[in-house]
Amino acid sequence: MTRASRKYRARLSHIDPESGKIRMVDVSAKPETAREAVARGHIAIAAGALRQIRAGALKKGDPLQTARLAGIMAAKQTSALIPLCHPLPISHVDVQVRPARGGYDIEARVQTRAATGVEMEALTAVAVTALERSGSPRSAAARAVITARDEASERAARASHASVPRPGSGRGV
Repeated sequence: MTRASRKYRARLSHIDPESGKIRMVDVSAKPETAREAVARGHIAIAAGALRQIRAGALKKGDPLQTARLAGIMAAKQTSALIPLCHPLPISHVDVQVRPARGGYDIEARVQTRAATGVEMEALTAVAVTALERSGSPRSAAARAVITARDEASERAARASHASVPRPGSGRGV
């Protein structure tokens, strides 16, 4: 292995710099602190399906509330879904789904007191909220577009924010 590849691997926390094998990061020496992550996303939905959802014309009830519940549940199960993700004591999850042009904006806020952050939990909540279609018309599932971007920043108590851009913003996956 070259010196340059070892140096690159050393920057990737989930890859052992010597062997190149994946590993779970050891956070046992890190102090537990209050942490919060916010992730945002957007789902674009076909116009006809969007009219049905907004008119409340679906027989199965409000798909937005079902989607919110799915996102909350997903945040709590992130370590079972994402390889090498630490299981964390989630203290709060809030998922909001707001009408936006051509679809809905989604925001997930996750909080914990732990030795590592909850960015993956917030992103998972947004992704699963966008994917949930139990009450949506079939045409919405066939034509939905979910956009993604990770934009991390920190604030007091090691809080992080990640966001998923709207279509046409020029910043894609």
